[in-house]
Amino acid sequence: MRVYFIGVCGTAMGNVAILLKKQGDQVAGSDAGVYPPMSDVLRDAGIELFEGFNQQEMLDWKPDRVVVGNAVSRGNPQVEFVLRTRLIPFVSLPQLIGEDLIGSRPSLVVAGTHGKTTTTSLASFALQQLGENPGFLVGGVPLDLSSGNELGEPNSPFVIEGDEYDSAFFDKRSKFIHYRPRILILNNLEFDHGDIFRDLMDISRSFSHLLRVVPENGFILRNGDDQNIMSLPNASWCETFSIGMGENNDFRILEFTENREGVYFQLHWRGKFITEVNWGMAGEFNARNLAMSLLGSILVQAARHERTVDASNPFADLQIPDYTKCKGVKRRQEILIDQPRVVVMSDFAHHPTAIEGTLQSIRSRWPDRKIVACFEPRSNTAVTNIFQDRFADSLAVADEVLLGSVHRADEIPVAQRINTRAMIQRMQDAGKKGTAFSDNQKLAEFLESSLTTEEPVLVVFFSNGSFDGVMDRFSKFSENL
Repeated sequence: MRVYFIGVCGTAMGNVAILLKKQGDQVAGSDAGVYPPMSDVLRDAGIELFEGFNQQEMLDWKPDRVVVGNAVSRGNPQVEFVLRTRLIPFVSLPQLIGEDLIGSRPSLVVAGTHGKTTTTSLASFALQQLGENPGFLVGGVPLDLSSGNELGEPNSPFVIEGDEYDSAFFDKRSKFIHYRPRILILNNLEFDHGDIFRDLMDISRSFSHLLRVVPENGFILRNGDDQNIMSLPNASWCETFSIGMGENNDFRILEFTENREGVYFQLHWRGKFITEVNWGMAGEFNARNLAMSLLGSILVQAARHERTVDASNPFADLQIPDYTKCKGVKRRQEILIDQPRVVVMSDFAHHPTAIEGTLQSIRSRWPDRKIVACFEPRSNTAVTNIFQDRFADSLAVADEVLLGSVHRADEIPVAQRINTRAMIQRMQDAGKKGTAFSDNQKLAEFLESSLTTEEPVLVVFFSNGSFDGVMDRFSKFSENL
């Protein structure tokens, strides 16, 4: 099969292109910006790249199938050629993943507003510990796996993030609908992606559609502490288990404690002790990610070997993976600098709930440090005022808040744009200290000039982008303090 990717340099597109190449397909692709590091990764994998979207170059390559990326829209010359001539079959990336990578393999799909990347990585790690050679697609850089994308053995489980974002300009279904879940993890559910969903009811509808594609021999794992998840329709055709801290959960997290040395908790199945965990990954949210990934990996392994699952104790006679040294995923509470005077941390969180959970965890681990939270509004939802007050209240868990410039501010109508100065005013009215900056480099200068006392400080950068290089700049500045 000769497969051509339009928009190949996106992270997801590039990773899938590499997996298809590993699978034996001939692969090429085009993009408006063919540049490192993704261009080097793709070329090293033997994928032919074309700069721009010249339709003749695509036609000369003679593809059997075209994959249209989520970021590609009408007006793209190659897209218009495919639509006009109908000479080449075309699909969205999620449809390709479902048909060509997952197929009939038992699939473990991790869905939810937060924690998808970490849970996917932990489940893939657990399956390897259980003796499997799984395929997986992780939407980040896992620190416990050899890479973020692997084919695994042909009949082994496939683990993938179930993103609720739409599939392509011609397929407005959520991506996860295509992923054929045998085991479905529902981590949490909040309103997000305001550019494509109207409200929580709208996004919940998409999750309810996902439930409907789980087969009768599948399993659904729900966060039993999340009211929005528990309010989804019941899937009466398959087994459903709940995971969380509340007493009504099947799989419970108990005795959770967190301090500078790390995190400890126990896991119990319907009142029966299963295991205890001592590890370095922070927060109650990561304890739940681990519990979800552990149960999910055991169930999908059972599906792979057609083994009956004993609902009274799915863990009976199984070796529990050792999570002790797990580090998770890059840019999830990643410590960049750890000095007596200053700790610098990077975190990918871009939703109020995730930010608040991270700051609470940091407060537990470093109770004696002043915490400075730096936030760059960057995601499609974060740059709007949908969560403006919630962002302000979540960030106010820190001792001081520095707000960076709004990404692509000129493209957002003022009436819909997040107002960082209003956020600071809200924090100040509540007795908190904060400053808003229209330029991220000015934020960096302020940070550098403010480290004039011996008070130990922890600076955490929240951004799903580069923060215009401020994280690297401040880290270098802090190395010798």
